[in-house]
Amino acid sequence: MSRPAPAAVWLKAEARIARRLAAPVAGLGLLDVALAAGQAGCVATILAGVFAPYGAENPSAAPAIWALAGFVLVALLRALARLQAETAASRAGIAGRRRLRDGVMARLLDAGPAVLRQHHSGEIASAAIDRVEAMEGFYARWLAARALAIAGPALIAAIAALVDPRAALGLVLAGLLVPLGMALAGIGAARAARQQFLAMTRLQARFLDRVRGIATIVLYGRSADEARGLAAAADELRRRTLRVLRVAFLSSTALDLAMVAALVGFALHYASDLTLGRLASPGRALFLLLLVPEFFAPLRAFAAAYQDRLQAHTSADALAGLPPSAPLAPEARPHEIRTIAASGVSVAFENVHFAWDAARGPALDGVSFRVAAGETLVLVGPSGAGKSTIIEMLLGFIRPDQGRVTINGADIASIVPGALNRLIAWIGQRPMLFAGSLAENIRFARPEASEAEIAEAARLARVDEFAALLPAGLATPVGEGGYGLSGGQAQRVAIARAYLRNAPLLLLDEPTAHLDPVTEAEVLDSLRRLALRRTVIVASHSAAAHALGGRRLDLRQGRVLAATARGAA
Repeated sequence: MSRPAPAAVWLKAEARIARRLAAPVAGLGLLDVALAAGQAGCVATILAGVFAPYGAENPSAAPAIWALAGFVLVALLRALARLQAETAASRAGIAGRRRLRDGVMARLLDAGPAVLRQHHSGEIASAAIDRVEAMEGFYARWLAARALAIAGPALIAAIAALVDPRAALGLVLAGLLVPLGMALAGIGAARAARQQFLAMTRLQARFLDRVRGIATIVLYGRSADEARGLAAAADELRRRTLRVLRVAFLSSTALDLAMVAALVGFALHYASDLTLGRLASPGRALFLLLLVPEFFAPLRAFAAAYQDRLQAHTSADALAGLPPSAPLAPEARPHEIRTIAASGVSVAFENVHFAWDAARGPALDGVSFRVAAGETLVLVGPSGAGKSTIIEMLLGFIRPDQGRVTINGADIASIVPGALNRLIAWIGQRPMLFAGSLAENIRFARPEASEAEIAEAARLARVDEFAALLPAGLATPVGEGGYGLSGGQAQRVAIARAYLRNAPLLLLDEPTAHLDPVTEAEVLDSLRRLALRRTVIVASHSAAAHALGGRRLDLRQGRVLAATARGAA
């Protein structure tokens, strides 16, 4: 027996979670159906009064007046019920998307930079924004429409059965044609929706790549070619979108044909009741005829929301494929998750194995080493030796396939994520500067820091030296829409963040890459002062980075070749 696809499992779980939000929408929808039946009864009574003089000896206007008053009252109640249903649906959509977006962002942040090794950044952006937005109809309309598509027609059929069981049977048989037609159209619609979302993702990824490489495109004279390529991708998206709409119209046609068939059948069956001169029960016939559109109204809403279901299935393919939250180690039970002392941090790798992709071989193959509290370890080796993988494992972004990583003897998988974050300061190859002031970028490391603490961190990292030359000092905007900083200046901002964080474990991943010798020397001088009384692990190609001191660990193809003691050649 084949197992269900991850997307289907994920979507079922989402439906179970969101069912509570959809329940008020479905309940109000069912109330609207009941009021619609009452409204149909009032209209039938009024119209029967119009025909009554032709077949009744003593006509009375009293039933028609009460029916008119009832019609007005029911119409007001129905309008109120629909307003409340729309409000509840909007709230369900907002709450569902908020919860889903929070979950997606938590999973991406938990996975960290490792997610970019498996997914294109355009794909991630599409999942976190477009795919989450596409789930709005699933929460706001589809779940309620699915429940109402059964309960609504069942209620109308039950009311019709009280008047004429044969009419109720005819309604049920006509209603069965709707899911049959929608099923036939849905097979093509699901495939068309998946292709449309795939085309949208490709267009987004292509556009993002071209924006990033716009300088290269212009310098190599490929602007016209790339413009044509983007136009072709956009045209493909247009064609696939129109294909989805065509299939959706087929589903609507099936519903309309079923309703017309029911109306024609009822009209023929009750023709004698509606013919002047043979008015056995005009009110009954009119009531049953007016119930036909109300019987199909929930099915029409279901057909309209069916497109939301298709979009949700397509979104599920992308959202279910995102990396899950990092699992706890098998030996770590929830009550064992703990914090550890934030001083005197020691680190140990014990026969650690890890592979990003089994086909490419191991990134770490039986790596073992220990770093004592307050010691500095320099990881050296060519690209692909496993240096950055060790750093990412210590940051908590990935877990060993085999072996164990410990901090102060505690398995890193058993440490509370917040406690692990407080222990670590990290400086990478290309520090990220967010749109905002220099002070805001430094404060990013510790939002509760005071202005004096930020100024001190800037002084220790020598950020104040170049900040003094900027128009507003530390208040000068940097990043997008602000001043551009050089590589060395950006690294100093990252060092200032590390000073402000004041964590006992300092991780440096190629901190002087892409810097000229003079700037490299200045950055290393700041790092030497930062490394005092801290446990430091440095991954670097640069020979100058060895000036930080400490032991040297040589790595090749994920294995430890040799360890050199402090001060050794």
